[in-house]
Amino acid sequence: MKLIVGLGNPGREYENTRHNMGFMAIDKFANNHNVKIDKAKFGGLYTDLTIKGEKVILLKPQEYINLSGEVIKKYVDFYKIDVNDILIISDDLDQDIGNLKLKYKGSSGGHNGLKNIELHLHTNEYKRIKIGISNDKSVNTKDYVLGKISKENKKVLDEVTDKVVDILNDYFTLSFDNLMNKYN
Repeated sequence: MKLIVGLGNPGREYENTRHNMGFMAIDKFANNHNVKIDKAKFGGLYTDLTIKGEKVILLKPQEYINLSGEVIKKYVDFYKIDVNDILIISDDLDQDIGNLKLKYKGSSGGHNGLKNIELHLHTNEYKRIKIGISNDKSVNTKDYVLGKISKENKKVLDEVTDKVVDILNDYFTLSFDNLMNKYN
């Protein structure tokens, strides 16, 4: 069983913000598979489906992003999901807008959602897709990540989330090394 998690903040006020790139990407993937992430359990919205014969849970934690790990841990424990079968999609301040990076493991890079996941999973060795949102150093980081995406940047980020859908579709047929080679 695979667990694919899109990180973001719940609520209308956070829609179309940089910190919600994970939500946007996983929603697009769900839509691509004609499912809605609309079941509620353990503080998250989820759906389950089968892809290439494998059961998959798509999850959007509904706690604030800095508490995502608490929700993910409940799913991991309940469904007995191995950490090697977890893939997290998040925003990344350290990459230019429009870029993305796949990683096996690594530090949180200051991302509070990833910090909380590491705290609750007791490891930083989980797969991730990091979507670049750039970093405007003239704006407070919290205000920047919670800021609305401009029309100009929305177009670029829509293209990136399209690429994330391709990555996720390939995730079920390629090894993660081959996936990184193809998309990084």
